[in-house]
Amino acid sequence: MSAGIDTRPAAASDFDIVKSWLSAAGLPSADLTTAHLPHFLIAVTDTGVPIGAVGIENVGSIGLLRSLVVDPSTRSAGVAGRLVSDLEIRAKKQGVSELWLLTTDADGYFSKLRYERRERRQAPVEIQRTREFSSLCPGDAVLMSKLL
Repeated sequence: MSAGIDTRPAAASDFDIVKSWLSAAGLPSADLTTAHLPHFLIAVTDTGVPIGAVGIENVGSIGLLRSLVVDPSTRSAGVAGRLVSDLEIRAKKQGVSELWLLTTDADGYFSKLRYERRERRQAPVEIQRTREFSSLCPGDAVLMSKLL
């Protein structure tokens, strides 16, 4: 990973850039509001420039990892891995024992991070009730999970 990359909780001023990254990447953003920002981490350069984001939707002791996105100019620099790792640490501290996610094209990447493919019928009810699972992600999205 590039030196000088850090993560921090998202702020209201990050909303527009996060929403634009998600839209550009074709990721679900229709339900994203500023109320979600406390559940996002932002990757920043050593000069404070935002270069990536990841969010979590907590449903009790289960979390839905959502919206991992990195500015295209900084891909392959380890930013995504740093975001996921820091989110997992933060989630565990908040009492989350397992993370779930849906992806249309990053299952290979998440497999390297020890997420395992699951059948949609295996999703906990709490995950099935999320808007991302029930309506925002396509039915052919790959479901994955990881115990923390």
